[in-house]
Amino acid sequence: MASSLDIQGVRKCFGKGDKAVEVLKKIDIAVAPGEFLILVGPSGCGKSTLLSIIAGLEEPTEGAINIAGRNVVGVAPAQRDIAMVFQSYALYPTMSVADNIGFALEMRKVPKPERKKRIDEVAAMLQIEHLLDRRPSQLSGGQRQRVAMGRALARQPQLFLFDEPLSNLDAKLRVEMRAEIKRLHQASGITSVYVTHDQIEAMTLGSRIAVMKDGILQQLGTPDDIYNRPANTYVATFIGSPTMNLIEGQCLAASNGHGFGILGTELPLACPAASGSRALLGLRPEHIAFNDSAAWRGEVSVVEPTGADTYVVIKTAAGDVTVRTAPQVRVNPGDRVGLDIQASHVSWFDQKSGQRMA
Repeated sequence: MASSLDIQGVRKCFGKGDKAVEVLKKIDIAVAPGEFLILVGPSGCGKSTLLSIIAGLEEPTEGAINIAGRNVVGVAPAQRDIAMVFQSYALYPTMSVADNIGFALEMRKVPKPERKKRIDEVAAMLQIEHLLDRRPSQLSGGQRQRVAMGRALARQPQLFLFDEPLSNLDAKLRVEMRAEIKRLHQASGITSVYVTHDQIEAMTLGSRIAVMKDGILQQLGTPDDIYNRPANTYVATFIGSPTMNLIEGQCLAASNGHGFGILGTELPLACPAASGSRALLGLRPEHIAFNDSAAWRGEVSVVEPTGADTYVVIKTAAGDVTVRTAPQVRVNPGDRVGLDIQASHVSWFDQKSGQRMA
């Protein structure tokens, strides 16, 4: 049965006194049994440190880590019943694939017949039955990563911890292994925490995503929440490729309701702030369309075909705006175009704090 994970008020400081550096600042996250939580953020944001604290490789300066209702702070990593998959495969080069997968079971004195049964089950789940007699040096990167996951899975732990496991793989293998990890989680149902700086991994794998910056949890929510309702401008611009467009302007009172003014152009959008106040309008590239009759206009500066989509950068009076279009839409640098906004998909942010407005 899957176990819960409750991270309560976790702080972590390195150093002492005036030289102390606080890398985690009161992190609170409750992970439900069977959930797949993603910790995402740039290098240095504290996500790997938090994973190390969950694993017991680091101790928190303050706070509690509860696994299945038990506070494991101060408990040795070996006694926490967790399994980790690392960025480096960390396989034993002199052992066969089968021996690598079953090593932890052997250390636990699991009887050989039961150990073999478990190795065969895991190998079948990961589709590596034909590799059991090989050594790690005879495997590709993707196969080695499967073996590393198999070694963790064979233990049937309470908790899976993934530390950027796909970083060493090429683009095609990363896509394949993302699907493999998702399928593995669905089959095992084991509560998992996955650290990455790759937003695509975060969006495709997680049941919930925790976005971090400078040791602070910026937002915790489903991929849909994070993408469509970002809590602040940092989340809005970190998640999504191309990034969300942020346009400065002023909320205006109009005879037929509220509007939003951008350097002399008034858009018929219901700005939630008081009339006359400054705000940031957030627009995903796919929520802007070309419309020759639109009041908001600009000049095409860059066209980037990607196959399935085309990204078009428009130079407007309010700054550069990126539009995601279908590949059959033909525009060229220098063209003057009108921009239409899907009003139901806009986000509003306070210009000073960067926080989302209701």
